[in-house]
Amino acid sequence: MTEVVDGRGTADDAPADDASAGAPQDASSVPVTVPASRYTDAAFAALEHERLWPRVWQLACSLDHVASPGDWFEYRAGRLSVVIVRDDDGVLRAFQNVCLHRGNELCHGSGSGATELRCRFHRWSWDLAGRLREVPSRRDFGTLRNDDYGLPRVQVDSWGPLVFVNLDPHAEPLQAFLGPVPADAERFDLDRFRCRYLVSVDVPANWKTTADGFSETYHVQGIHPELLRVYDDLDSPQVIWAFHGKSSQPYGRPSGRLRPPPDDQQMWEAFAAVYGERAGFADSAEPGPVPDPPPGGSIVNVLAATVRAKAAGQGVDLAAFTDQQVLDIEQYNVFPNITLVVLPDLITVLRARPGLTPDDASLDLFVLERHAGNDPAPRSKPADFSLDADAAGLGLVIDQDLEVLRHIQRGLHQPGFERVTLSNEECRIIARHRGLEAYLGIEPSQITGDQPPA
Repeated sequence: MTEVVDGRGTADDAPADDASAGAPQDASSVPVTVPASRYTDAAFAALEHERLWPRVWQLACSLDHVASPGDWFEYRAGRLSVVIVRDDDGVLRAFQNVCLHRGNELCHGSGSGATELRCRFHRWSWDLAGRLREVPSRRDFGTLRNDDYGLPRVQVDSWGPLVFVNLDPHAEPLQAFLGPVPADAERFDLDRFRCRYLVSVDVPANWKTTADGFSETYHVQGIHPELLRVYDDLDSPQVIWAFHGKSSQPYGRPSGRLRPPPDDQQMWEAFAAVYGERAGFADSAEPGPVPDPPPGGSIVNVLAATVRAKAAGQGVDLAAFTDQQVLDIEQYNVFPNITLVVLPDLITVLRARPGLTPDDASLDLFVLERHAGNDPAPRSKPADFSLDADAAGLGLVIDQDLEVLRHIQRGLHQPGFERVTLSNEECRIIARHRGLEAYLGIEPSQITGDQPPA
């Protein structure tokens, strides 16, 4: 079922049929469609670069990247570049990444131990609070006031372990932008998670093409057959909060699409293939025969026990969660470009960043693990690295998603394909396009079919 909240009405609950996990549309309605050109057109991408990316809150890095004074991290989205830094007093700050002399970028990548932000070109420098510190051969410029050359500030704030930035000084606060999402995820206590690594992959696809693949489960039956044996894709309730959304995904039972349904051994093998390291399975080893469930229990208890055992070996206690909660995924889609796959012990954040052309993007994966114990955990620098899209090795499911992206992007360019058609099961994609229209000022709407209530 799909529920729409925050002033956009509420759909009646409806049982899923064999074609969709969303609420079926009325027979008299027409499909929801959006122009395919939004994924390919240079003019549309230019409008995004002008009106979306400089104005919207977007995930930049984790608090673990900038935990100590002198830590810094460069975030890029298209041509925009922001440097996030922890200053000498421990205050988190963000600036546009540009030297105010000739426009050279100040930082690339990330690092620690900085005492200043210095341009390599002519060696102008700023302190970590963004104040101009040094101008070589300063007298040659005449009267040059430090207060006139502070680095352009960028709004910065955090939710749990995630750092967000917004280049618009007049934008609403982050918490207002996120709306009800943090409260909905409160039971996971995101503050207890620490980022272990950040992986970046350049993909030959538009950022929306990339993000759409992690915004619906309609495609599971097509490219993720292993998931169908342990995930009920026909019973994944969705909710839309204005431009953000969530899908609740039950694991430990098979999809209703499968006839006959898989037995426990087949579910056990599929679980090992999908969950892999999280459940303590070696990459190349067969999982062996499925253990017997506890008296009165089921395969859900068997699967959850493997996750609990792996977590306990790392000092993480999942006693606050039921076996079903240990398995189930809460997948949050935060406008415009991130997906949080949230489990009690593990969070994977997928971020789609725009490239320099409509056919290029970067897919970034933040992997965060729950900290063991009750005391606040010290933060340490995550491992950051880049991989090739053709041999990413990011796990069975994500590798399957990556493989199809290039084919989708090429298909979107075909002259006979003019509009993308979306079902209620793809309501989180529809919400993204409504958000885009709001930020880009597209009126009247280019979305046909079911429209949000006035």
